[in-house]
Amino acid sequence: MLFLAEAPAGSPPIPMTRIAAEARVPRKFLELILADLREAGFLLSTRGKMGGYKLSRPTHLISLGEIIRVIEGPLALVPCVSRTAYRACGDCKDEATCAIRHAMMRVRDETARILDGTSLADAAVEELAAA
Repeated sequence: MLFLAEAPAGSPPIPMTRIAAEARVPRKFLELILADLREAGFLLSTRGKMGGYKLSRPTHLISLGEIIRVIEGPLALVPCVSRTAYRACGDCKDEATCAIRHAMMRVRDETARILDGTSLADAAVEELAAA
């Protein structure tokens, strides 16, 4: 996504082979990731000789949190604090008083705040500054 974010606005779609080479990701693995991101509405794909992938919306309107949820799943480290995939812990006696759960809720909330508050545009600028 960062590689695609660096493409100039209005540029043609970028072939998967180029994305794989630039990102140093195996093509088959990348294929699965790109399919998930396309299904989630982050990418547009074009078939054929001049085909490839491009972002479906401007980089400032895509957050890292959204991308990570599509690729990795929920941000919560334990299922009992997940907002999208809640599952009670089998060994917890009382969620309301569980100190670990309360700590993990804070971790989840801060993680979400940072990732949802960081756009792909922000991340691309930070990556360029670090280079």
